[in-house]
Amino acid sequence: MANPSTTIDVSRIIKLSIAVILLGMFTVLGVVLGLAKNLPSIEQLENYDPDLVTRIYSADGKVLEELFVQKRVFIELDKIPTHMQNAVVASEDRRFYDHWGLSLRSVARAVMVNTLSMSYRQGFSTLTQQLARNLYKSVGFEDSIVRKMKEVITAVQIERTYTKDEILEMYLNTVHFGHGTYGVEAATKRFFGKESKELSIDESALLVGLLPAPASYSPIHHPERAIRRRNTVLRLLRDQEYIQKSEFEEYRAMTLESVRELPRKGKAPYFTEYVRRTMEKIDEILGVNIYRDGLKIYTTLDSRLQSIAEDAVMQAVRDNQTRLNRRLFKDREEFENLAYLTIYPEDTVKMMMAGEGELYKDLRDKLLVQCSFVALDPLTGGILALVGGRPDYHDQYNRAVQAKRQPGSVFKPFVYTTALDNGYPVTEQLLNQPVVLNVQNVDGSWVKWKPQNYDGSTGGLTTLREGLRKSMNLISVRMVQQDIAPSEQVKRTAQRMGITTDIRAVDALALGTSEVYPLEIVSAYAAFANQGVYSKPFPITRVEDRYGNVIKEFYPERKEVLSEETTYLMTSLMQTVMDRGTGGSARWKYKFNRPAAGKTGTTQGWSDAWFVGFTPQIAAGCWFGVDDFRVPLGPGQDGSIAALPAWARFMKGAHDTLDFPIQKFEKPSGIHDIEICSVTKKAPVPACPVEKEIFKVGTEPIQKCKVHRTQ
Repeated sequence: MANPSTTIDVSRIIKLSIAVILLGMFTVLGVVLGLAKNLPSIEQLENYDPDLVTRIYSADGKVLEELFVQKRVFIELDKIPTHMQNAVVASEDRRFYDHWGLSLRSVARAVMVNTLSMSYRQGFSTLTQQLARNLYKSVGFEDSIVRKMKEVITAVQIERTYTKDEILEMYLNTVHFGHGTYGVEAATKRFFGKESKELSIDESALLVGLLPAPASYSPIHHPERAIRRRNTVLRLLRDQEYIQKSEFEEYRAMTLESVRELPRKGKAPYFTEYVRRTMEKIDEILGVNIYRDGLKIYTTLDSRLQSIAEDAVMQAVRDNQTRLNRRLFKDREEFENLAYLTIYPEDTVKMMMAGEGELYKDLRDKLLVQCSFVALDPLTGGILALVGGRPDYHDQYNRAVQAKRQPGSVFKPFVYTTALDNGYPVTEQLLNQPVVLNVQNVDGSWVKWKPQNYDGSTGGLTTLREGLRKSMNLISVRMVQQDIAPSEQVKRTAQRMGITTDIRAVDALALGTSEVYPLEIVSAYAAFANQGVYSKPFPITRVEDRYGNVIKEFYPERKEVLSEETTYLMTSLMQTVMDRGTGGSARWKYKFNRPAAGKTGTTQGWSDAWFVGFTPQIAAGCWFGVDDFRVPLGPGQDGSIAALPAWARFMKGAHDTLDFPIQKFEKPSGIHDIEICSVTKKAPVPACPVEKEIFKVGTEPIQKCKVHRTQ
């Protein structure tokens, strides 16, 4: 017969055990529920939305630049090579396709290793747990039991929400590969300069080898460690029969030759920075973050024309720098002052100026020839190419849109346009004789200034066409002084054509003494190419979100600023500059023979050299000088020598590359070709030698020539 006390003891033990088990279960449940409070919901998991790289595209579909906080480019799983997927699974979670978010075998192994070593040496994270850690800030990064429990709970939620392929896709798009890159696509571009679909097996293994410790296994900073880790991943691929033994031997012998030490330099850096700043002005209005939202920004720039512009500009920079060096090296005193030779070794500075090494930063604004270049579509105002400084010395100062420089004679077309708008014909004659101007100094005082023509010449009566062809300063000044083109009207003409800088309405404005931005002067000239219609320059055509939805489109902003007749007359005058004037070398030396119009510009003291011109299809302009305007390029460094070569090379290359048809400027019905006396420019009599000239209807010469009257 059983002992009652024994029965009571057993019953009590069973009840106590059940109570302890239940208490433990409730405790664990309570802990799990407590941890789960701060974890993302299923809805949040289903709306996974990581930061992505914003890409800036050229008009011809090239990626110009990427904007990001964390560099991450989303790519679908089917576009990632199978061997990259296999390498991740083999190395990071070989039982990935068998577990439900937690690998009990890995847990058991980790507990045993950590218990025996009395330290945390072995982890047990599945690939899904790693994804949980990557996706949510609420899952801590510290190595702790709490973190592991959070990871397990979130991993289970992820496994319940997504398929294995979706989980692998998210993992490969979020994991950190080092050097600021997140996701396999961004890492492939950073390390190999290509798309992930082009990865080889050894390259995939190298990337996967980075995952445990990207900084420690970086192929850039620790190439030997990176190779060892890569070979470990290759061995795992072999052991798990993802690759053959022969493939393993082949790929483990590969070097790191394909790894790029420096990240890919963006194309058109001055232009893309201009785009970035443009977007920053409207991002709040659009409700986007340009660094996180994975936008696609499509621009007006043509990458082919940009390359032509950079090459043309760089060739001109080298030539101009050589001439500047020669001048400075001959002037010992000036060179000593500019080059700080009491601080820097003379031979070193000279070598740097000659291109053998980068010049010291605090000498660049005084010793380097700088530049800007802009090309526009005259019809729309779209920026086709933009260079804001020397391609070999990229900095944050975009001279194309930020530098205010004196335009010199490229400002004269505003003077001539005003005269033509006032009804004066291109045959109007002015005396090519010296004049005296009152010019205001920086301190407010006034001084007398006696301008001269570029070559110091003077002469008799000279037509507007001849005055612009030879860029005669005296003719331009007389136009202002004699109220043919009053300074206030010239100022309004320039403003109407898009010039926003302070144009000082004094007589000296005829010589381009008021500063302008290169972008604005080119866009003003583009109005001549577009029959008097000004198109505001713009860089962006549309912006799409990461899903391809258009969130903003940009359209040309146009306004008529000149009559077709005035535009055609002014264009004709500038065609003469190209064909028989200061721009003539574009024809005979650089073989650019399409119908074109343009103007050279050189400022007082040779500080600025310009050329701006256009065809019906492209308007372009360039400036060359030294950032410190007090340092001249040197005597003889005028617009035709220092600037025109870059313009001519670009225009020829651009029109040939785009295969533009040869197109003439369209003559409006209000312009007539009239025969005139070639000597007096009056209506001819039978004895006159004649030539043809164009006139706006109503401005034709009425007076008969009195020099060749019939006896």
